[in-house]
Amino acid sequence: MSYTALYRKFRPGDFNDVKGQDHIVTTLKNQVKADRIGHAYLFCGTRGTGKTTIAKILGKAVNCEHPVDGNPCNQCSICRSINNQTSMNVIEIDAASNNGVDNIREIIDEVRYSPTEGKYKVYIIDEVHMLSAGAFNALLKTLEEPPSYVIFILATTEAHKIPITILSRCQRYDFKRITIDTIAVRLTDLIQREGVEAEEKAVRYIARMGDGSMRDALSLLDQCIAFYFGQKLTFDNVLEVLGAVDIEIFARLLAIIRKGDVTGAMVLLEELIIKGKELTQFTVDFTWYLRNLLLVKTSDEANEIIEVSTDNLVILKQQAEEFDMETLIRYIRIFSDLSNQIKYASQKRVMVEVALIKLCKPQMETNYEDIINRLKIIEGKLENGTIMAPPVERDISKPVKQEREEKVPQVLTKAISEDLKEVAKNWHNIVAGTSLLTKASLMNAKPSIGNNDTLLLVFTESMDKELISQESHMEELKDAIAKVINKEVEVQTKLLTVGKESMEDIPDLTKLIKNITIEYED
Repeated sequence: MSYTALYRKFRPGDFNDVKGQDHIVTTLKNQVKADRIGHAYLFCGTRGTGKTTIAKILGKAVNCEHPVDGNPCNQCSICRSINNQTSMNVIEIDAASNNGVDNIREIIDEVRYSPTEGKYKVYIIDEVHMLSAGAFNALLKTLEEPPSYVIFILATTEAHKIPITILSRCQRYDFKRITIDTIAVRLTDLIQREGVEAEEKAVRYIARMGDGSMRDALSLLDQCIAFYFGQKLTFDNVLEVLGAVDIEIFARLLAIIRKGDVTGAMVLLEELIIKGKELTQFTVDFTWYLRNLLLVKTSDEANEIIEVSTDNLVILKQQAEEFDMETLIRYIRIFSDLSNQIKYASQKRVMVEVALIKLCKPQMETNYEDIINRLKIIEGKLENGTIMAPPVERDISKPVKQEREEKVPQVLTKAISEDLKEVAKNWHNIVAGTSLLTKASLMNAKPSIGNNDTLLLVFTESMDKELISQESHMEELKDAIAKVINKEVEVQTKLLTVGKESMEDIPDLTKLIKNITIEYED
């Protein structure tokens, strides 16, 4: 006999064998026991969650000669014929390839005839959202008032594409994504039945790669067993077969990104591609790795949440200390966006390279997360002394005497109070004493002179002005000023009117003070 795939070989034969859909199983069993069978059902949910399997079990249960607690007995002639796919009582239709009006009319013609054996004729229409508009209209009347011996079970992964007129005629059941724990338990049971030896860590990794789908997980398990047939299935074996990347590679990549080393990131990516790693899977796995880092960073009980070995948890904790929460969230955002785009991209490598460059070079983007990341990089370089002020270049075409004659107007000099002069002299120290978010906005502001000896901050971006105008950030700025000059200064904010005002027309308080303190010689 030819080999049967695991997901077909171990397809549940009754409701008790179905895993992860207890809320649906209990309801349907009660309906069978109470003989309160509906005439139309709609099963919705992602792939591999048991929609068609439960539809077939329900078809057996309502026709079974000796049902047990709402379950089919799987022993009577009707159950056996349905299991062997020779019964005329359970009819499966693939709407993806039979989606026209004529196909539905054939069904309508067939339902006129009662079943030759059993109580019900059960029509299972898979991927029902693929039916044409005309086919849905042709089905409406029959779906609303079918003969008493007919049950329709519609299955779909995209319920939003089904007309509301169809939805209102069906009992709707939403299938949940199956948890990793549930899938892992099921895989372990099937592995033991197959006589295969496997590491628990390998089984859980396959369960996670199933992404909530029992069928996908079983297909991956089948693939891994076939590749290492007769051998123990280890975690490293699974990584090899599925083209996944080990956590140590991710740790290396993240260390390269932290340095801003674009070349190093490209070299490591090339290394992964040469080893045959699949880029879509790499994107998903790296996003998951970043998620684990964030959980380790923010939770004291991360070891209870994330699914990694003790050794890998140590690596995660070490790397989590090197990154702040905002940076990790930015990384996750960039790779989550990439995950949504890369599945159907023709140039996957280019997209991954662009994402890695974004991580290495936050200056490519302009939102707050990236500004904060850029500030952290600058602060780190300042602490290490790697940033030096550029030499001041003087235009030699102009005589020095002309430069010295450009004095500040006396009226403007008198308008600046002593407090504002102190603020201007210490402005950089004041900004440095604020939090990262406040600092990011202040760096985009021009300090100037307001009414009644107040400090006026002029912005070109409304986001920056609104943030500083918030009470918490305004108080933070005032406290920073008071700490540096030991005086309280009132602060005003202003948004530059585009098209009417220019930032060049706004006097820069810090530059005015520098000019005032210059002593001129004839």
